[in-house]
Amino acid sequence: MSRVSKSPASRRRRKDILKQAKGYVGGRRKLYRTARESVERGLQYAYRDRRRKKRDFRRLWIVRINAAARKHGMSYSQFMHSLDTKGIQLNRKVLADIAVRDDEAFAELIKTARAGGE
Repeated sequence: MSRVSKSPASRRRRKDILKQAKGYVGGRRKLYRTARESVERGLQYAYRDRRRKKRDFRRLWIVRINAAARKHGMSYSQFMHSLDTKGIQLNRKVLADIAVRDDEAFAELIKTARAGGE
């Protein structure tokens, strides 16, 4: 039986890591060990932040809706509760977009939320 050389596989592995380290500075790009450590850490951050991104955007939308609602004399929680009781099913992403782009439409939503509520 012939002897197996592992060099093609290990070379491919190293090339893949160094290719992923493209754009890094100094030894992080050129030296295999530091490149591998940097790439692994970067992948961990990417995995974590794909989940964080959802939380961060939800927080941003809530802040925007709250600011727009308070401009019209209503708090975020009152506004969301009254929309829920009226059966208006708009998610926070859409509400925040309306609050930023179309003040008249948001004022109509506030008026609808207030109607018969207080």
